[in-house]
Amino acid sequence: MTRPTRTAAVLTIACLLLAACGGDDSTPPATSADNNGTTPAPQPQPQPTPAPTPTPATYYQTKTPYRPQQDAATYEAPPAGYAPVYTELVARHGSRGLSGFKYDGAIYAMLVKAEADGALTALGAQLKADTYAMMKANALLGYGVQGISTPGYGNLTQTGIREHQQLAARLAQRLPALFATGNRQVVVVNSGQDRAVDSSTYFSAALVAAQPALAPAITLPAAPAGYPASAPVAQPAGTNRFLLYFHSLKPATDLVTDTSDPYYATYQASQAYQTYANDATVAAKLKAIKAAPQAADVAQTVLAALVSPAFIAKLGSDGYTFANTGTYAFTSTDGKFTNTLKGDGKTKIATAVDAVNVLYNLLQVAPAMTAETGGVTMEKYIGAEQAQYLAYLQDAEDYYEKGPGIQEANPVTYRMAKVLQDDFFGEVDAIARGDLTHAAKLRFTHAEIVIPFASIMNLKNVFVPTPQAQTYTYANNPWRGDQVSPMAANMQWDVYRNGSRLIVKMLYNERETDFQAACDGAKIAPGSHFYDYAGLKQCYGYQ
Repeated sequence: MTRPTRTAAVLTIACLLLAACGGDDSTPPATSADNNGTTPAPQPQPQPTPAPTPTPATYYQTKTPYRPQQDAATYEAPPAGYAPVYTELVARHGSRGLSGFKYDGAIYAMLVKAEADGALTALGAQLKADTYAMMKANALLGYGVQGISTPGYGNLTQTGIREHQQLAARLAQRLPALFATGNRQVVVVNSGQDRAVDSSTYFSAALVAAQPALAPAITLPAAPAGYPASAPVAQPAGTNRFLLYFHSLKPATDLVTDTSDPYYATYQASQAYQTYANDATVAAKLKAIKAAPQAADVAQTVLAALVSPAFIAKLGSDGYTFANTGTYAFTSTDGKFTNTLKGDGKTKIATAVDAVNVLYNLLQVAPAMTAETGGVTMEKYIGAEQAQYLAYLQDAEDYYEKGPGIQEANPVTYRMAKVLQDDFFGEVDAIARGDLTHAAKLRFTHAEIVIPFASIMNLKNVFVPTPQAQTYTYANNPWRGDQVSPMAANMQWDVYRNGSRLIVKMLYNERETDFQAACDGAKIAPGSHFYDYAGLKQCYGYQ
């Protein structure tokens, strides 16, 4: 086991990082008297989980900034005689900026041409200025921020950093007895991608700030070695691409040819999934959805406020097809860092629908970037009614490409998540055998991992595939990106023990959540969120 210098350095400044742990966008939960290491008092019969406090609709979908979906003060307490013995989670990285110079570059190119044509409205001119401000903020994102190694697109924002610090603080507060001594390992694993690595680091530092005894317990295991077999590529300690980046395994780094290798099935499932991404049936579904008359109506409504009707009519014609082209250089205020952006031309705007879908991506990330952009918001450019429809278009894409998708194609979108499901059960199995080496396992990853994992767990309103003959809509399907995988989305299993018996409770985005319906018989009591672990294993097919 190793502890990279990067993580150690951040842990040493835990107190600095903790400044945001108790931020103003969530209320710290009260510490449960049942988690303090003493024998809990008898508890009343479990009550239905209270509904979360309604929040205004935002239509940011999978880019929605994180907030817990339940007040921790309302969590069901464990039954008398049970004490926490283990916890584990998988969490998406925190809120980020734009993933690359594409959406902002394409919109900006269109607005520059509209201005040159005299076709830009006053509101369109505001959008051009705001888009440029977002380009600059994304180009410099993370510069001067302790813990961010490479500034630029795709990094965590201040909001994203705070999300993981607060998530860690709430975990420490929920299970104080589990972390009090620091004499058991807290295993931290990530996908190897910067924003997931950074999320793990900020989370770990905040956990240590809340429980200083944990500093020596933070452990990053060696990465899986020997891949590809022909010329192995070394990965940093704490990285496990098979476990936390399984949607995008590549021959150059991850090739597995030995059928007896434990990751062989994961690699094969990843390749099948990547092939599915180009599936003609899926492409036809999404094309038909975007070709619906309502999509065109929404596009016209949004663009009419930004550019002239004549300009809209020209979209797609010669000289009026736009993309993320051009070169832009942005320098930090201290003059010590410059990032030069060069567009690759891959993000195209050839129709009004293209334009508003590209613009929608700016709307999605803007709320988590206000600290970096100086308060830029996008709601004035896309009204709530139009944003709701664009949210549907985004959800449809994620649903078909990452989520439950077409019923007849399953399990191609989630079979690759079996490795993560095995890891969750395997960790609790170790506890059941009496191996208490690990107090916790903390995994940091991406939406492309959280979404299929929630599907393979067969959670209500999350795994709802659609027959090929039908089309996913908000009217016929409950799947929503802002509920399934917002920024910092997470699934946590808390494990309690009484003698040799283990019980497990799941929190999904910090809301007490039932396992699949087939496991209802493993509940310790009707209406409870606690499950007998032996029964839980059996109902998921583990013997």
